[in-house]
Amino acid sequence: MGAGRIRFSINKKIQILAAAIVLPFLALIVVLLISMMQYSRVYDQIVGNLTIANNYNLDFKEEMDESLYKLVVGYVDFENISEDETLKNPYDMIGELRSEFSRLRDISTDPESQAWLETLLRNLDTLEKRVDDVLENIRIGGQYDKNIKMLDDNIYILTELIQSNIQYYIYYQTRSMEMVTGALNDQIKRFIFVCGALLLILIAGTVSAAYFITAGILRPIRVLRDAMGQVADGDLSARADVSSRDELETLAAGFNDMAGNMQRLIDKIKEDEQKMRIADLRLLQEQINPHFLYNTLDTIVWLIEGGKEEEAVHMVVALSDFFRLVLSRGRELISLREEKEHISSYLEIQEVRYRDILEYDIDLDPSLYEYRILKLTLQPLVENALYHGIKYKRARGHIQISGRKDGDLLCLTVSDDGVGMEAADLEELRREIERPCAETEKGFGLANVNERIRMYFGAEYGMQIDSARGKGTTVRLIIPAVRLGTDERKETKAEKGEKA
Repeated sequence: MGAGRIRFSINKKIQILAAAIVLPFLALIVVLLISMMQYSRVYDQIVGNLTIANNYNLDFKEEMDESLYKLVVGYVDFENISEDETLKNPYDMIGELRSEFSRLRDISTDPESQAWLETLLRNLDTLEKRVDDVLENIRIGGQYDKNIKMLDDNIYILTELIQSNIQYYIYYQTRSMEMVTGALNDQIKRFIFVCGALLLILIAGTVSAAYFITAGILRPIRVLRDAMGQVADGDLSARADVSSRDELETLAAGFNDMAGNMQRLIDKIKEDEQKMRIADLRLLQEQINPHFLYNTLDTIVWLIEGGKEEEAVHMVVALSDFFRLVLSRGRELISLREEKEHISSYLEIQEVRYRDILEYDIDLDPSLYEYRILKLTLQPLVENALYHGIKYKRARGHIQISGRKDGDLLCLTVSDDGVGMEAADLEELRREIERPCAETEKGFGLANVNERIRMYFGAEYGMQIDSARGKGTTVRLIIPAVRLGTDERKETKAEKGEKA
């Protein structure tokens, strides 16, 4: 949108609104300020009195009790008590408190406040006498127990009473402040009554002007803010519909263009990245197979040369089933039944090569057979268990494949009783499988499975690994429990028909 579409700029709207508000209320503000100044003087006096009282309320008892206690226990002498920065001379504190609260009594107009100040001063006189007694006992010497008792039975009680007197004074001064506030409210009410008619006229005019002007500014801003919030949350389809004929309309048009461009760019990036990721994963996935194929063919040759033609034929059939399931007509998602057949073929082949060390058991409930799973999900886990667990055990080992349905989740487990891993190696492997498989330095097959699961099903699914040295390793897969669709079941049946 071009600048020529701007007919009523925000600057003009703001100037009109400012004039409508400021000028009428300026006179009223001056009158109100004069009234507030009178209230402020009385209020400041009460606040000053409360500040003085609060200072002593917070510190007097604690400082007096501490100073007298340290005098009694001999921590300091009365002559050099002022040299300690944490202590004060008791007589200085009493004199300072008497001076300040005598002045407050003289200027106080509230009878209750005066009464409590009188009581405080009397208690202060009594406290001074008790301090005299304590210091006299200290001078005589040998009166430690008597002085401690006097502190507990007299001094501490008196300082508590004085603090209570101060608090009552603060209470009644606060009440006086409320009375002053009430008087101010009455004055304000009278002021409002006198100015009521004028205010009604001014308010009506100001509200009308403010409504039409601010609505024209704030409504487009809210629309633009909401659209920006949606974009910030990832909804790039959000658009700001603004027709205010000012700068905000131009801004909204620019925002809409930007959001559209971002949406198209991100969609293209996601599409390209998805294609590249799938191509990379398929390429990397195919790298798993050659080594296994070479070893299997070597084993078949070895069986034929050894006159074990029947076992060789069995291995050829198992190898055929294995690669038929790997191809799966290009499907990425197959049934759990097919994945079971896949690992069965794989283990039948490997059982010939490792007959002295390999035992296995596949315990999958037939009720789970029609649930979807990514092809080549369990086979890399079984291969890892064989080559990194059982093979290095140098003794007969067992691989257990099991599965169960837990609510909306399908939990598949491949465990072995092989050599296992140290805690440090386990943590390193856990970190490796969280990385893109193309960047992994170890555990490539496991990382490949984990990444494909998260890419197809979501980041909340994936792989968990537990292991202990000498006890074996357990790998758990968590995927959503979703049954095969009708078309997918037809493809599976078609493949079985071709095989037959």
